[in-house]
Amino acid sequence: MSTTPTIAVTMGDGAGIGPEIVVRALLDPEVTGGAHCVVVGDARRLRTAADIVGLQADVVAVDGVADAEYTPGRINVIDLGLLPEDLPFGQLSAVAGDAAYHYIRVASELAMSGDVQAICTAPLNKEALHAGGHVFPGHTELLAKLTDTPEVSMMLSTPRVKVIHVTTHIGLIDAVAKIEPGLVERTIRRGHRALVDAGVSHPRIGVCGINPHAGENGLFGHGEEESKINPGVEACRADGIDVHGALPADTLFFLAGRGDYDLVVAMYHDQGHGPVKVLGLEAGVNVTVGLPVIRTSVDHGTAFDIAGKGIADHRSMVEALRLAREMAPEPVAS
Repeated sequence: MSTTPTIAVTMGDGAGIGPEIVVRALLDPEVTGGAHCVVVGDARRLRTAADIVGLQADVVAVDGVADAEYTPGRINVIDLGLLPEDLPFGQLSAVAGDAAYHYIRVASELAMSGDVQAICTAPLNKEALHAGGHVFPGHTELLAKLTDTPEVSMMLSTPRVKVIHVTTHIGLIDAVAKIEPGLVERTIRRGHRALVDAGVSHPRIGVCGINPHAGENGLFGHGEEESKINPGVEACRADGIDVHGALPADTLFFLAGRGDYDLVVAMYHDQGHGPVKVLGLEAGVNVTVGLPVIRTSVDHGTAFDIAGKGIADHRSMVEALRLAREMAPEPVAS
């Protein structure tokens, strides 16, 4: 049995740039040299994408992972055949949203059964997903549901900084209400474990405050740092985790960017996403932490405005596949 891990690559929303970046990435020697990749998607759409980006690709539909062959220029696809041939690029589509859901569903089934060792996802469109009848805020929550995982965290990884989020796809007022010491503590622990598993033996972790200047000793806000964040930090520190906070978010990201911290714990979506996208959008990778399977993703959306034009940047997809390959365990013989 091969010791090379197999990665299920979901095609994402077929009306977006997913098919293009998947084709480009899977024909990139940096990717094909170190992992076995099987796309869950639509073979016809991938052939169209190959034509759009001007690359020669042997897109082959396979019944399952066992039927895949890994040769230069070949893209193996578990073809669900859910997209119409005339699906336009760059337009919101309930059909594409429904198809994107099923790509994730099949990939999660393959991962849970051990047929693949990791999942790497191209972007889906949340509005299309909802229009297709699947009301989830995004990949993170959808995968948690499909794998019956009660709580997961989103971690963004770039070459300069890594960020894990206490809350993600909810409104800011709701996020502040949801933050509490237990959730903060569990998020820190998930982030610490993820970095240790990735080879960082003693991660240095900084935790953002909610308010400007982390509350400035009660000057800003209503004591949220003291009541919602600090007890979780102290519980982790008591167990030997090198964690500090709550700290002013602007200062913490500066310190993390220069290398003082291995991981930043952000309290809400934009607090973490904004700095990451400034520091490394092209190489940014989204990792879902806490799932029973490895899952990485690009750190950008479906980019309807450029979909179908052959100009989408595939570097984040390459990085997501590289990280999935590094994190994936060796296959277990059945």
